[in-house]
Amino acid sequence: MHTSPSKATSSRFRLTFLGAAGTVTGSRYLVEAGSCRVLVDCGLFQGYKALRLRNRAPFPVEPGSIDAVILTHAHLDHSGYLPRLVESGYRGPVWCTPATRDLCGILLPDSAQLLEEEAGYANLKGSSRHHPAEALYTVEQAHRCLRQLRPVAYREPFEPVPGLVATLLPQGHILGAASVALEFQGTRLVFSGDVGRPHDLVMNPPSPPPESDWLVVESTYGNRLHAGAALDEEIEQALSPVLARGGVVIIPAFAVGRAQLLLHAVISLQAKGRLPAVPVHLNSPMASDVTALYERYKAEHRLTHQDLDLIRKVTRVVNSVDESKALNRRHGPMIIVSASGMLTGGRVLHHLIAFAPDHRNAIVLSGHQAGGTRGAALAAGATHIRIYGQEVRVKAQVVEISSASAHADADELLEWMGAVGKAPRAVFVTHGEPDAADALRRRIEHELGWNACVAEQMQSVDLTMPEADAHCAARTHDAGPPHGAATGLDG
Repeated sequence: MHTSPSKATSSRFRLTFLGAAGTVTGSRYLVEAGSCRVLVDCGLFQGYKALRLRNRAPFPVEPGSIDAVILTHAHLDHSGYLPRLVESGYRGPVWCTPATRDLCGILLPDSAQLLEEEAGYANLKGSSRHHPAEALYTVEQAHRCLRQLRPVAYREPFEPVPGLVATLLPQGHILGAASVALEFQGTRLVFSGDVGRPHDLVMNPPSPPPESDWLVVESTYGNRLHAGAALDEEIEQALSPVLARGGVVIIPAFAVGRAQLLLHAVISLQAKGRLPAVPVHLNSPMASDVTALYERYKAEHRLTHQDLDLIRKVTRVVNSVDESKALNRRHGPMIIVSASGMLTGGRVLHHLIAFAPDHRNAIVLSGHQAGGTRGAALAAGATHIRIYGQEVRVKAQVVEISSASAHADADELLEWMGAVGKAPRAVFVTHGEPDAADALRRRIEHELGWNACVAEQMQSVDLTMPEADAHCAARTHDAGPPHGAATGLDG
């Protein structure tokens, strides 16, 4: 077992929600065990401006007072704040699975590069209120934080701080994704992380949760069920008419997981003659790098060597900026898969500028679109979206497909939770828009008969409270800050 240096301990065991409360993004959970602090996930807030501004605000606790960080997986809403945390004074280890370490090595520098490019573009166009506009963190800072990552295998117990035993369990979702079980002095707290789907086309099903005293569960799709149609049917129905009329299909996709799933589905349909053999462009060098990791972590997914080889052979990877610009001058029919999945940044924005005004084209949304993002605006029927300070008219068809989601839907979340024999004292519902989180809370109470609540930002819970008080804990919260937080008590 990995162990950490000794530090004085007490019986204190406390959980504070620093993010992903009332919103999908910004996963950050502070666990205080004895006199130590552990941060579970260190994500970026995304979407509405009010949320994004939290990334610029001082961290709720002094970063230097945190003893360890544990990542559930590499998606930026769970890992993307890490360079900023390190730059602000965090010096401890960052525990994660080996695949998460490798993915962070791709995602975090790429995130930093996009942030730097956006700041540079804002300065060039004068489109920022800040003079000069500065990136949240730099590529150099992203690379620097990677030195603190410490890989640990699934199901291998370790001590991030003395007396606190942590275990990571496979969750499907993406490569390296895990739930986190923390046990301290006989009390167990489990974080679901992002729960994958039991019948995902690419990823293995999630492991059932262990019995716990307290459970923190995501609710991205807490009020929705995914389409009953198979993914290949949805894609065929969405793409066939567009390609038949010579249109361009733009598929915004997360570079990790979603891009590989969609490429596999599209290319398989082409091989079967169900889609025309038009060019398939992957305009995301990062997604190409991620695809290579699927060979390294074969035990975590269902793709065969032949599947991966076919993706490599058929996909036309767009590497340079010049190649990306040239793609915008081409005519359909063709398919372009490009990041980011919620249209918050990346090369896909330039493709939208080029192709969204043409009614022959289509934009295919394949995953959750957080409130305040361009993807959410398109899903709601927006006829104009703002990109780099300019209004872009949207005449292209907008199609949503739900069966490509890497998140469990409401039924699947209940099935995942229900696999455990013993009810926890309370379930805290996080990582969801308010209506989704509350819908899942109600279903947990009515269908599982468990005590549940929707977590609130900065809610702090004493995990050592007597059993009789646990029900009240799920309905009211201790409004006090975590020990030493934002009160001058740190240091």
